[in-house]
Amino acid sequence: MTEQKDIPYIPASSQMAELTVKAVVLGVIMAIVLGAANAYVGLKAGLTVAAAFPAAVVAMAVLRPFNGTILEENIARTTASVGESLMAGAIFTIPAFVITGAWDTLRYWESTAIMFIGGVLGVLFVIVLRRTLVVEADLPFPESVAAAEIVKAGQGGQTGAKYVVGGLGLAAVWELFKNSNGIPLIKEKAETVIEFGRSSIEVLGVRTEYPGGGLYLSSPAASPMLMGVGYIIGLRLSAVVFAGAVIGWLFLVPLAVFLNPALSEAAATGGGLVALSEDVWFNQVRPLAVGTMIVAAFYTLYNLRGPLVSGIRKAFGDVGSGKGGVERERTDIDLPFSRVIPAIGIMAIATFFLYWYFAQNIVGALILTVVMVVLGFLFAAVAGYLVGLIGNSNNPISGLTLSALLIAAILMVAIGLTDVHGVAAVLAVAGVVCCAAGIAGDMMQDLKVGHILGGTPWRMEVGEIIGVIGASLVLAVALNVMHGAYTIGSAELPAPQAGLMALIANGIVGGEMAWPLVIVGMFFAIGLILVEAPAPMLIAVGMYLPFYSTAAIFVGGLIHWGFTKGLDKRHASDKQRTAATNQGILLSSGFIAGESLMAVLLAFLYMGSDFMPAVGRLKAALTPSGEPSFLLGLLIYPVVIGLLAWLPLREITRSADPR
Repeated sequence: MTEQKDIPYIPASSQMAELTVKAVVLGVIMAIVLGAANAYVGLKAGLTVAAAFPAAVVAMAVLRPFNGTILEENIARTTASVGESLMAGAIFTIPAFVITGAWDTLRYWESTAIMFIGGVLGVLFVIVLRRTLVVEADLPFPESVAAAEIVKAGQGGQTGAKYVVGGLGLAAVWELFKNSNGIPLIKEKAETVIEFGRSSIEVLGVRTEYPGGGLYLSSPAASPMLMGVGYIIGLRLSAVVFAGAVIGWLFLVPLAVFLNPALSEAAATGGGLVALSEDVWFNQVRPLAVGTMIVAAFYTLYNLRGPLVSGIRKAFGDVGSGKGGVERERTDIDLPFSRVIPAIGIMAIATFFLYWYFAQNIVGALILTVVMVVLGFLFAAVAGYLVGLIGNSNNPISGLTLSALLIAAILMVAIGLTDVHGVAAVLAVAGVVCCAAGIAGDMMQDLKVGHILGGTPWRMEVGEIIGVIGASLVLAVALNVMHGAYTIGSAELPAPQAGLMALIANGIVGGEMAWPLVIVGMFFAIGLILVEAPAPMLIAVGMYLPFYSTAAIFVGGLIHWGFTKGLDKRHASDKQRTAATNQGILLSSGFIAGESLMAVLLAFLYMGSDFMPAVGRLKAALTPSGEPSFLLGLLIYPVVIGLLAWLPLREITRSADPR
């Protein structure tokens, strides 16, 4: 493979301030804030959004008055993005300890240890893989290129901060009046069931009367955050997720209710059927979605077998030849492999003691440590490769983690470790692997941005490690607070990936798996694969999420589609397209940050009301006596459409007017 010689924005010969205290401190603060925000959106929507864009904008806006260099901004952005990826790994796995019953509450030190070990290992694995995937592989890195363009544009004085701040403020105020822990004036959704008429069906000479059941319908959630997620991922991926919701809620749920006359007879009309539909989805459709996810995860790995094997072989070839220590230009210097490899060994020892603590079994801990190191490195490579193809926002780390969990669970059953300790140990493996894969994907994206801008890899790698340490010490607190305020696993915070991990861990290790439904889901995934359906994993996620969440994400995708069509109609230039698209991405990032941060803040206030009685009295005084209004919730749709599509298109039209 021939080596590419990209010309960085800042030449390799240039020496300027980069890894400074102000850049690192800002990065750690942003890592904590953005990590807490992404925890909420991930637990609610089952999707996380890369923090590269808002982090880049905030870094420019804050450091510019202090004469910060572009490379200091790059370090701050790199350190900041750690929080989002580390929390993505955490929320997909750590809440499963509570859902399974292994923990009675989210434990701080255990959660912190999982995030720290997984995060540091993710950084170390990527150092080994950087040259292969960032420099030599021919990968588009779409989000890395976009983030780099935003930073370059900021050198002309236009940071884009007003879009992030404006979107953040709007969504924060909206969440204040929508959240049950705020001043609930706005109802997020409306839902109903269209009842079917009675019918009779004859099978094997036996005629059965069916009450009919009904078709559950829900409006999209009145959520700027979810619409912002849909806008960023685009119509194709949001449509795939929504297709899963259509299959789950509009096909499987009505079918299950109709085929079980006893359930329909037991449920009262109207609200009773709504509750019945939600219960059928929770207990029957979601296990089926689990089976779909299992097959989809392994199918993803199978499709990546060629590039994965090639990349790993090349990385180990570099290590064996000592290539990692060769004198290179500033823009191509990593932390030395002579220190990275022993560091991986030290973290493996720490992992062993962590798993020993959970499993209470030395043999089990040793087996799980080997599994984690091998799969962690393997999945770090997969995550990095996928980020290079589709961006960090679309990185299916939950599917990779699921594969690790399955392997670990089967091994625990094989050695007879099937009690609560076995369940906890399996979830600990999933947690470390998921955090490692999340950090690996994020770091690969950050290193590509740095490669384009002219950053120094080893300095960025140090920044990532510092970010992991800072974020892991704080974010477990935010996770615990959100659980206390909203209850992870409830309809308000469904935590689909964590629920999936819990179901499989309990199912395989504890023997509680609803195997008929899981097996049907597996064959459903095979059918999707045979017809070449796009992203079977995302279809399964759509089946697993509440309908109103996926519908809102789909609305965001439709807005992006309409906006793109408007650009085509106006024959927008490449420069106009880039500027307008970046504006939408920054606004959407603000929506996501604003709504989620307000939800986190309200959660802290709720949990602290026992210690601050004045807060509780103020909330009681401001809470309206009547029910929240769904009609008020409808107001957000024209506002979001106007900001994300109409206003940018109007600006393009005006700029093209010769008058």
